[in-house]
Amino acid sequence: MDILLYALSALLVLAGLAGTVFPALPGLPLMLGGLLLAGWVGDFQQIGAVTLSLLALLTAIGLAVDFVAGLLGAKATGASRQALWGAVIGSVVGLFLGLAGVILGPLVGAAIGEFLARRDVYQAGKVGLGTFAGFIVGTVAKIGCAFAMLATFALALVF
Repeated sequence: MDILLYALSALLVLAGLAGTVFPALPGLPLMLGGLLLAGWVGDFQQIGAVTLSLLALLTAIGLAVDFVAGLLGAKATGASRQALWGAVIGSVVGLFLGLAGVILGPLVGAAIGEFLARRDVYQAGKVGLGTFAGFIVGTVAKIGCAFAMLATFALALVF
């Protein structure tokens, strides 16, 4: 039974790694769940409270940076309130349109919101690209947190 649970744990971690790149999957929470499951299967002998706390902290940091990065990218280009709401709405709608929708939804939503607010195509495009840049920064931060989680887990197993 332990082997099956370790296999499930590994699958959750792999799905989580994929989710750091593909925004439709909750990558870091899946990884945390997989690592927590592996610790539980091992009766928390090597993976204790300190390690689990660090893993949870890295998950929270990665999620927060991912969320804030897109907004800051839009805000840095002078986005209006409507553009920020457009990015949020575009993110939600994009979830239903596959991978391209998830990636392009916030960009298009921010650009549409900015255009509706200011009727300036150049500014709308600039805000859309700023939102996309924020998305890229957020994705890189999530990937960094994912590898930091793996390193933390591996070090806890070794020491």
